[in-house]
Amino acid sequence: MNLIAIYAPLIGLVLLGLILGRYLSKVVATRLGQFLFWVGVPISIVAFLRQADLSGQIWIAPAIAWIAIILGVAFAGAGIYFRQLLKKDAAPWRQPTQGSFILAAMVGNTGYLGYPITLAIAGTQYFGFALFYDLLGTTLGAYGVGVALAARFGGSVHNYRELAQAILINPSLWSFGFGFAFRRVPLQASAAALLQGLAWTMVALSLVLIGMRLSQLHSWHSLPRASVSLAIKMLLVPLILGSSLSLLGINGATRLVLVLQSAMPPAFATLVIAEAYDLDRDLAVTALAVGTIGILFLLPIWIYLFGN
Repeated sequence: MNLIAIYAPLIGLVLLGLILGRYLSKVVATRLGQFLFWVGVPISIVAFLRQADLSGQIWIAPAIAWIAIILGVAFAGAGIYFRQLLKKDAAPWRQPTQGSFILAAMVGNTGYLGYPITLAIAGTQYFGFALFYDLLGTTLGAYGVGVALAARFGGSVHNYRELAQAILINPSLWSFGFGFAFRRVPLQASAAALLQGLAWTMVALSLVLIGMRLSQLHSWHSLPRASVSLAIKMLLVPLILGSSLSLLGINGATRLVLVLQSAMPPAFATLVIAEAYDLDRDLAVTALAVGTIGILFLLPIWIYLFGN
């Protein structure tokens, strides 16, 4: 596998975003994020669904996503418990810190980062696995279980009707339903090419947005705690899932895509939730930044272990 061909656009576009984020107003990143959320990502989903293989084992993707979420929560909770047990003289972590620690180990950036990596490594044929993992696993997990945990550890209670509404109006979920039906509608070659071009443009903009947001993150005070959470999220859980999938006879590109999705760094949603529920923002920021850089070093490992 040509890693240079994979890394060049990933690193190049993220670096472009870092540069733009330093010089452009923060409003630009906000507007780009809104555009991608409401328009860009839904267009990509509709376009790539037309070429994705949705047969066979596709429904295993959300199941694996929820197993990854449960494992992340379990290992993070165990880590907090054993830390206090082994370091009785140490001050216990505050509730907001515990909440951010668990969130960072629970859900990954399986959309803005997972989609481009899946497309670069496995192609459009296996995009359906990444899509099902993200929409039916990460999205529901982050804004369902994640918000419930945040409310618990943040000591605040929000309107859960608004939570349900936020999930239901998510344009990615609606575009998934539309794209599933639209994939059988024949298109002229020029129209299909235009749709694919728009989709790849949105993928590129997603990577630029990641760089722009990373340029605005400057907190590194919680690196030790973030490192433990990332070890759970990006090393332990993917290794367990990849080995288990092998035992179940699921191999090749299918296994690799599922492992890569489970190994994605913490989602931007974890920072949004941390800010909304008064959790430890420094820990959320540090985990997000370090994890996004770390995935570049971990990709060759996962490809080597589970790519065949």
